[in-house]
Amino acid sequence: MDRIALRGIRVHARHGADPGERERDQIFVIDVEAELDLSSAASSDDIGKTVHYGDLYRRIVASVRERSHALLERVASDVLAEIFSDARVERARVTVAKPELLDGATPSVTLERENPRRRSVP
Repeated sequence: MDRIALRGIRVHARHGADPGERERDQIFVIDVEAELDLSSAASSDDIGKTVHYGDLYRRIVASVRERSHALLERVASDVLAEIFSDARVERARVTVAKPELLDGATPSVTLERENPRRRSVP
């Protein structure tokens, strides 16, 4: 299956379960992969036949910035919802990391799901 990936999306946001974490901005690093058939885009050179990664990037950043959740799992779920708003996407993987939370380790959560809205597009 073909993939579109965005790696190292850095967002300042307020998510966290521990006291005080949601009172200040922290860095979150997000990696996404969206699986879909890119053969039509490759043969036509038509951006309308693919997921516009610039638009996807902007939607992901807005989603992560505008909401506040306790768990990385919920943040990753919101990002999946943004990816799955395009029904051509068959499956996606999202990793959300908090690189500045722990000294010596970077906690992250990865969700991989099939798109519940999936439809075949010629």
